[in-house]
Amino acid sequence: MRRHDREITDNNEILEIMKKCDVCSVAFFNAEFPYIIPLNFGVDLDDNQFELYFHGANAGTKLELLKQNNHVAFEMNCSHNLLLGEKACASTMEYESVCGNGVIEILVGNDKLNALTVLMNQYQSGKKHEFHEKEVETITVYKLVVNELSGKRLKRNHT
Repeated sequence: MRRHDREITDNNEILEIMKKCDVCSVAFFNAEFPYIIPLNFGVDLDDNQFELYFHGANAGTKLELLKQNNHVAFEMNCSHNLLLGEKACASTMEYESVCGNGVIEILVGNDKLNALTVLMNQYQSGKKHEFHEKEVETITVYKLVVNELSGKRLKRNHT
């Protein structure tokens, strides 16, 4: 990372940023160009291992690309605040972001239900989430085990 003054290395701080985000964009390998798609997600940090959870249809481009290569990259960002300067080059944007890569696997059974609970807790924590078996059968649930990640933040002092 070029701007070490903006780097975040503490996993708990990175987790806080991830919990503020509502979309995670995931990039899949495709023949000529990467295929990137914004997804709802859930995050779990267990013994310093980040895991991201996603869901989608039981068919489609994302699933087909994962069958060919399950290595992906991801990005999420939040806390945007445009700071306009007197001149255009003096303007900047406050932000918090997390980028990384990892390997995705497809979950089944109780792992699938546990992942859906983590995903729902991203958006509505503190509630018992119930899932209907027939509806769960119509979706594929993914677990991304994170290999590498970096956090970055720009916050200016406001007066």
